[in-house]
Amino acid sequence: MEAAWLAERIGDPSARGIAAALTALIREGTVTAQTRLPTVRGLARELGVSSGTVAEAWAELRKHGMIRTERRRGTVVLGPPDVPRPIRYERIGHFGDRLAIDLAIASPDAALLPPLEAALVAAAGADGLNDYTRETITPRLRAAVEPHWPFPARGWLAVGGGYEGVQLLCQTTALPGDRIAIEEPTAARLLDILETIGVQIIPVACDQDGPVPAALARALRARPVAFVYQPRGQSPCGHAVTPERSAELAALLERSATLIVEDDGIGELSVSPTVSLGTRFPDRTVLVRSYSKSHGPDLRIAVVGGAADAVERVRVLRSFGTGWTSRILQDTLAHLLGDPEVRERVGHAREVYAARRARLAAELAARGVPTGGRDGLVLWVPVRDEPAALVTLAAHGISVAPGSRYVVEPASRHHLRLATARLTDDPDELAALADVIALAATGGPGVSAAP
Repeated sequence: MEAAWLAERIGDPSARGIAAALTALIREGTVTAQTRLPTVRGLARELGVSSGTVAEAWAELRKHGMIRTERRRGTVVLGPPDVPRPIRYERIGHFGDRLAIDLAIASPDAALLPPLEAALVAAAGADGLNDYTRETITPRLRAAVEPHWPFPARGWLAVGGGYEGVQLLCQTTALPGDRIAIEEPTAARLLDILETIGVQIIPVACDQDGPVPAALARALRARPVAFVYQPRGQSPCGHAVTPERSAELAALLERSATLIVEDDGIGELSVSPTVSLGTRFPDRTVLVRSYSKSHGPDLRIAVVGGAADAVERVRVLRSFGTGWTSRILQDTLAHLLGDPEVRERVGHAREVYAARRARLAAELAARGVPTGGRDGLVLWVPVRDEPAALVTLAAHGISVAPGSRYVVEPASRHHLRLATARLTDDPDELAALADVIALAATGGPGVSAAP
């Protein structure tokens, strides 16, 4: 396609206008799939705009699956617009339906979840049901969670899971082009969320105690509108922030106006205490605590508590859609949280998950494969070659998550993420599993993986 031909058909030379004009041409079939588009610089010259304006339009089209940039062919048309997809998350562990051991998805062990029947019956008989009053959080649920919140929250909201809470906070805080600082590696779904919102991702390196202060200091120089991190049970690395590290991070954040979003993804299953920056910055910290893995994925419940203005923005955005989370589900969780037998059951599950993770880590360490981390439901396993390791494990009927899905840019060292919540408790089976993982990690027996 000639740049001049396309420029003639663009009435509004803004980024939005360029994207809209090309979208219309693709939809009506004037521009077909596999058409090679002009260069960014060439179209910018014809339109009399900056290259950045055209690049922004291309980014919007790319987000909706209409174009793709290839090294040799340049930018080509794929077809009409599609909904943005969580590409990283959708590509985790897809090696067919015949794999016998699923270590790709960090889902809880159903045998360790509390029964829901009594809690659902109690919640279904509560007062105030079937009322269109938009209740951000039921009194029973707030009473159940507030005493255990790590700092005084001025805003409260129940949402449909932890990732929805984090997504809505980012979406209502950042405009396209804004910067958000995040841990690296971090959750694949978080990267998908931020790319869909259209923000610039500023990675912050981590070690065993959480975000590295020097890395956060560099990120803050870019003036991010938010800093999103996991204070404990971090996925994929399994670190937990210590009080000492939290104090170092707080000293850096003291001089910024950045919103702090804390993602407590495994909540009560974590073996580490909650160390929250909200104790230092209650007016600009929001904690998102999920109860899916501890009390049941089908509850679809997370609680958002913290800075009033940030929580209010999320409430307003939700009013366009669901408006509020089911009061039945909220009070079901409240009942579970207040039941001594359920608390004992969750405590038992926490111990079982920690033991399973520790046993596999020890087995791998004995085979020359260090993993690190001390909390969570996953292991971050270094491997010599990611694609080869994935193929080796798949050939043995094992699916895992490729580490490349958890980083912003290609990493110098390869990793796999292994879910540990549903591991076997049979020592012989676990040893055999560790043998295969070590083989995949090292590329052969007796060869140590990179640390």
